[in-house]
Amino acid sequence: MRPLTEEETKALFMKLSEYIGRNIEHLINRKDERHSFRLVKDRVYYVSETVIKASFSISRDNLLSLGTCFGKFSKSGKFRLHITALPHLAQYATNKVWVKSNAEMQFLYGNNVSKAGLARITESTPQYGGVVVYNMADIPLGFGVAAQGTEACK
Repeated sequence: MRPLTEEETKALFMKLSEYIGRNIEHLINRKDERHSFRLVKDRVYYVSETVIKASFSISRDNLLSLGTCFGKFSKSGKFRLHITALPHLAQYATNKVWVKSNAEMQFLYGNNVSKAGLARITESTPQYGGVVVYNMADIPLGFGVAAQGTEACK
């Protein structure tokens, strides 16, 4: 377990800024406790400071995971988000999409959301911008990239 290097931090923050914008600051400097990102075997974890201090007593070989896995770095150095980061992304998301109940299962099975399945979308969502997908009960289902902006969806 080690802190992220500058290149890794830049790649992580670039990916997170697609979904939560400037709210990355709120993600790290929380009111309850400070959190940070740590790297364990090419996976990035979002961990509180008390858990980090407690994990120093565990050997590197025996440590499998800690905190919330936000994603992993590929062999080429690109960062890929995992679905386990969804609760944190949904909390601070700037661009949101709500899908109708008939399109909800299609999205969960991996299909794209069509314009007919779109219930609402936040204003000023850019084309190819990162969005968090919700159902009509405001439960986050996943995240993705908007193929069209807000103006084209209306």
